[in-house]
Amino acid sequence: MALHFSQDEFTGRLERLKAAMKDEKLDAILLFAQESMYWLTGYDTFGYCFFQTLVVKADGSMVLLTRSADLRQARHTSNIERIEIWVDRVNADPTMDLKNLLSDLDLLGMRIGVEYDTHGMTGRVARMLDQQLTSFGQMIDASSLVGKLRLIKSPAEIAYVEKAASLADDALDAALPLIRPGGSEADILAAMQGAIFAGGGDYPANEFIIGSGADALLCRYKAGRRTLDAQDQLTLEWAGVSAHYHAAMMRTVVVGEPTNRHRELYSACRETIQAVEMVLRPGNTFGTVFDVHAKIMDERGLARHRLNACGYSLGARFSPSWMEQQMFHLGNPQEILPNMSLFLHMIIMDSDTGTAMTLGQTYLTTDGAPKPLSRYGLDFISA
Repeated sequence: MALHFSQDEFTGRLERLKAAMKDEKLDAILLFAQESMYWLTGYDTFGYCFFQTLVVKADGSMVLLTRSADLRQARHTSNIERIEIWVDRVNADPTMDLKNLLSDLDLLGMRIGVEYDTHGMTGRVARMLDQQLTSFGQMIDASSLVGKLRLIKSPAEIAYVEKAASLADDALDAALPLIRPGGSEADILAAMQGAIFAGGGDYPANEFIIGSGADALLCRYKAGRRTLDAQDQLTLEWAGVSAHYHAAMMRTVVVGEPTNRHRELYSACRETIQAVEMVLRPGNTFGTVFDVHAKIMDERGLARHRLNACGYSLGARFSPSWMEQQMFHLGNPQEILPNMSLFLHMIIMDSDTGTAMTLGQTYLTTDGAPKPLSRYGLDFISA
C-alpha cells in the first residue's frame, strides 16, 4: 500500500474520531470530504467528483462505497479493508445502495452524522441522500467534526508541512529571476510549478494566482497570460505541496520604480502582519487575529481596500481549494492551539489608484510565538 503515515498514526486518528463521535452521540458518520478519508485512511483519489462515501461506525469499523474505477485506488492507497461498489447505470441512485449498506450494518433508526459541507457532496447528492435516509434514521450535520480534528497537526504531518514550505520557497527562487521588464507570466508560472514538481511535490488543490498590471488586483486565478511592462506589478499566491499538505505564500512584486502608493501599502501590510504575529498564539482566537488586522488597516484608511478575512488553516486538501474550513474572519471563536499550520495574508487592492500589495506566509503555532515556515523574510520585493 502507498501510505504516507504509519499504522500507529492512523490508529491514533481513528481513536480521536471515535471519541468525537461519542461526544456527539453518533452511531456512525458518513464521510464525503476526500481530505477526511485521506486523513483517516490514506485513501487518495480525485474520484470524489462522483458519489462515494466512507461509513465509519462508532466501534471504528469502516466501509467504503465507491465506483469500480476507484476500487484498486482504494486498495493501493488506503488501509480500508471493506470496499463496496455501486454500479454505473442509467438512472443510477447510489444513495439507495448506501441505504442498503447501512441496513446491513445494523444502523436502521440510528443517529448518523453526515459531512454535507464539502466539495465531495453536490446539491443533487444531498437531496437524494436526504430522500433516502430521512426516514431511515436521525441524520445529523457533522460537517465540521473531522475538520476540527485535523486542525492540530501531528509531528508526522508537520514534517510534510515543512517540506511543503521549503518547496514554496523553491518556487519563489525560480520565479524571481524571471520577474523583469519583458518577462512572461507563462514562464514565471511554469518555473514555479516546475520547481515544486522537481522537488518531489504535488499538484496544489487549486490553481496558483498570477496577475500583473490591472490583473494584480485579482485574488483568483484567471486564464490568459501577459508580458510584464517596464513599470508593472505582479501578484503571486502559490503553495508548496507535499503528500497533499500545503504551505502557501503571497507576494506582490513591483517591476521598475515602486510608486509612493506601493510603498505606503507595503508598510501597512508589514505593520499588520507583524501585529497579527503577536496574537497568533494560544489564548487568542481566529476572530482576535482578524480584529487586529481590521483595526490597523482601518486606522490607515484602508477599510475599502482590505478583505473581510486575512487567512485560514492549511493542511492536506484536495481540489478545488487548499483552504481548510477555519478562517480568520470576524467573530470566529476557534481557539488558536499549538501545532496548527496557518496561512496569514495581508491583501490590499486599491482600485482607485490601480495599486496592489500583498504579503503572506504560512506559520506553525507553538506554545508561544508562531514559527514562520518560509526562509524568506517579509521584505519588500522589487525587480
